[in-house]
Amino acid sequence: MPSRSLTVLTVLSVITAHSSGVLAQPASEPPRLVLQITVDQLRGDLINRNADHFGEGGFRYLIDNGLYFTDAHHRHANTETIVGHTTLATGTDPAVHGMVANVWFDRKTGQPNYNVQDPEYALLAQSGIDQSTEIDPTQRAATTDGRSPRAILTSTLSDEIAIGIGGEPKIFGVSVKDRGAISMAGHSGRAYWFSKSEGRFVTSSYYMDAYPDWVNVWNGSGQIQAFANTNWTLTDAKDTYRFGDADDAVWETDFPGFGRTFPHPYGNVDGKYYTTLLTLSPAGDELTAGFTKTLIDNENIGSDAATDYLAVSFSSTDYVGHLFGPSSLEAEDNLRRLDRTLADLLAHVDEKVGLDKTLIVLSADHGAAEVPEYLKSLGIPAGYFSFDDIDKKDASDALFREFGGAQELIETFSQPYVYLNDAFLKKNGLDKALVARRLAEELQKMPGVAHAVSSEDLRAGAVAKTNITDAVLANFHTERSGDVYVVFEPHWFVGDFDGLHVASHHGSPWSYDTFVPLIFSGPGIQPAKIGRRVETVDVAPTVAAYLGIKPPSGSRGQVLTEILR
Repeated sequence: MPSRSLTVLTVLSVITAHSSGVLAQPASEPPRLVLQITVDQLRGDLINRNADHFGEGGFRYLIDNGLYFTDAHHRHANTETIVGHTTLATGTDPAVHGMVANVWFDRKTGQPNYNVQDPEYALLAQSGIDQSTEIDPTQRAATTDGRSPRAILTSTLSDEIAIGIGGEPKIFGVSVKDRGAISMAGHSGRAYWFSKSEGRFVTSSYYMDAYPDWVNVWNGSGQIQAFANTNWTLTDAKDTYRFGDADDAVWETDFPGFGRTFPHPYGNVDGKYYTTLLTLSPAGDELTAGFTKTLIDNENIGSDAATDYLAVSFSSTDYVGHLFGPSSLEAEDNLRRLDRTLADLLAHVDEKVGLDKTLIVLSADHGAAEVPEYLKSLGIPAGYFSFDDIDKKDASDALFREFGGAQELIETFSQPYVYLNDAFLKKNGLDKALVARRLAEELQKMPGVAHAVSSEDLRAGAVAKTNITDAVLANFHTERSGDVYVVFEPHWFVGDFDGLHVASHHGSPWSYDTFVPLIFSGPGIQPAKIGRRVETVDVAPTVAAYLGIKPPSGSRGQVLTEILR
C-alpha cells in the first residue's frame, strides 16, 4: 500500500531526476544488455523461503551479486498481471499508464476489453484463439485475436532506450502470456508469446509482417511436443520439501487431466488441454527460456555497442499459485525448477553477452494470497466472496426499495470494479452518482468487503485519505475504471471464474499482494541488502538514470540512488 501521495511523489521525482543531476551520472561503461526478468506472482518472501534449496547460478547469483531491496511494493490497488507489468515498464501508476485491470468494461462498445487486444493487428498466421483451452478467465474475455501495446498511454523504459540510446538498440519481450511480453516490449520493441491454441510462440502484425526464419525453425523443432506422455514430477526427494506431506490438500484445484497430486501428467500432444497443461507447470517457463535463448543467438543480442533490452516474464509461478496456492508442494517444486531454468538462462547470457556487461533487474508483477481454507486451518479468518450474494442480503432489500432493483443496477463485475447498468439507470431516471455512492455503502456492509468507493467520490475528492484510498486513487482512470471500486477484507477474494474454482488469487492492496522482490545486478552495482521501503514505480526511472537517459513520459517514481554508487 502506498505511503506517499501522488502529488508529493510527482514533486520528488522531478527534484530527484533533474535538480540532483542524476541523469548526468550513467554507468561509466554502458551495459551491452538490460535484462528485465519478471516472475509472475512471485511474492516477496518466496525467494527467502526457498533459498536453501536453490543452486548457485539462478536466484542465488542475483542475491549474492545484486542490490536487493527486501521491502519493495506495488502502490496501486489492483495487483493484477497487466497492471504490475506495465507499472514496472513505465514507472507510473495505472491512473496514468491506463492499464487499470486485466479486463475493463468498454462503455462505448458495451463489451469487456482485454488489455492488449487490438482488432487492427491480427496475430500472424493464426486463425484465432481457442478460448475453451484457457485456464485464465481474462483471456476468455478477449473479443479479438489482434494484439498490440496501443492501450498503454505512456512511454515505457524500452521506448526510452529506443529513443535515448545511440546506434540501433534491439528491444524484445518474451513470455507465455501476451500481456507479459507486450507490456514490457513497449511500443517500440517486438513481443513474442505462447499461443495455447496454436501450440507455438506467436506475435501480431503490429510488430512485423512475417516471422523470422529462426522463429519458424524453433516452433517446428519439437520442443513443445517433447513433454507429451510425460509428467511433472518432483525435482528432489519428497522429504526435502516444506509441504511434502501436503500433496493432496482438499482446497487445491483438480484441473481436468492434471490432478491434485504428483506426478501431474501432460497427456497426449493432441489432448484438448495439452498446451494449457504446459503453462500450468514449470514446462511453461522452460519453453519461455528456451525460446529466449534462441532469440538471443539469432537476433545477436548484446553483440554491439548499443545497449539492447530484453524482457522475460516467467508465468508458471502464477498459474501454479492459482491452482494449488503459494503454500503447496507444487508451488515449492515449481520455484526449485524455475531456479534451474533461471540459472540456465543466465549462463547463456554470460556466454553470449557477459554478465559483467549485463544489467539484470528482477521483480514481480504482484504477490499472492494464501488459500482461505489453508488459513482457516491455522485459525486465520479468510473466505471467498460471491456477488450473487447481493440478492441474498439486506443490501438487496435496501437497494430495491430505493432504486427499484439490486442486481439490475449492476452491468458487470470485472475485478476490481463494479460497472453500473447505464440503460437501467436511464430508463428509471436514476442519478448515477447517487446510485454508485449508495451501492458502495451497501456493498461495504457485506461480509468480506472492507471498502467500496464510488468513482464519483474519487473524482470529487470526497474520500478520507488512507493507504487504501491512495492505492485505489493510483488505480483510477476516468474512462476505464468502473463505477465502484471494491476492496475485499484481507484474505478474501472472488474464487470462481467461469465455473472454475481457483485455490488462490491476487488483486488486492493488502501487503501479501503488493509485496514483491526487487534486485538489480550488473556493472558497477555493489552487492547489498537494503531494508527501506521502495516502490515498483521506482524501477523504470532508476534504470533510466543508470543508463543516462530520460525516464518514461509518465514516470512518478524516485531514483534508487544506491544503484549509482
